[in-house]
Amino acid sequence: MEAGWLQLRTGKRERGARRQRPGNGLMTPLVLILALLAWEGIVRVGNYPAFILPSPGRVGTTLVRVVANGTLWRHAQVTLVEVLGGLALGVSVATVLGYVLARSVTIERALSPYIVGSQAVPIVAIAPLLVIWFGPGMLSKVLVSALIVFFPILINTVVGVRAVEPDLLDLMRSLWATRWQIFLKLEVPSALPVLLGGLKIGATLSVIGAVVGEFAGAERGLGFLISLSNNALYDTPQMFVAILALVVMALSLYGAVAAVERRALAWRQNGYK
Repeated sequence: MEAGWLQLRTGKRERGARRQRPGNGLMTPLVLILALLAWEGIVRVGNYPAFILPSPGRVGTTLVRVVANGTLWRHAQVTLVEVLGGLALGVSVATVLGYVLARSVTIERALSPYIVGSQAVPIVAIAPLLVIWFGPGMLSKVLVSALIVFFPILINTVVGVRAVEPDLLDLMRSLWATRWQIFLKLEVPSALPVLLGGLKIGATLSVIGAVVGEFAGAERGLGFLISLSNNALYDTPQMFVAILALVVMALSLYGAVAAVERRALAWRQNGYK
């Protein structure tokens, strides 16, 4: 018993040391600086014009311009609403359906071939149809984003719910636990790590889905800004700014889910499995 406690304390100290290591926080900015220097070097050595490969300085100047005149925020807020709407819709439907499939073998056998088969259709082929059916407004982009989020969340929900240990389930039933108590006290905690892992993937995929929908047909949004910069204006620096905004959006969503995961699964970080 005492040896186990010492081992647990040692494991905590080692994890704390890894988290507090001074060099860990410097790696990300260092890699970014090296990437910018390499980018600048490639532009200078190759003597590329701005419409082929703009320099970091040119992109920075364009970033200041589109932020100052409101262009970036006007398009970014549209894409953000589409992403959040698609993520919420896709996660909601996939979680409910995933739970049903995990609890019912009959329904799983009936629906699985159609669900898996739907994933063989590229989202870029469905997006134009959704734009035709629902118009170039926000709804079609939300649906495209929800569709691309749906499958990974569905699979992770099924895997997570089925990860419940049969012995624990039998124990809950022997204690006369209700169906709702089993769901809240056993199934949700067991499925949460896998579900949150899928949500990380879905958070980044939702951005891709929204942009694909905007490519298919839109009047606003970062995808529209990229198409406009490429086709009409031939403004490659502005295209880089829009892509950078999408990257920041995806990283922010991923970071938000990761923060929720750390908070929700804090009990696992304390050495209790």
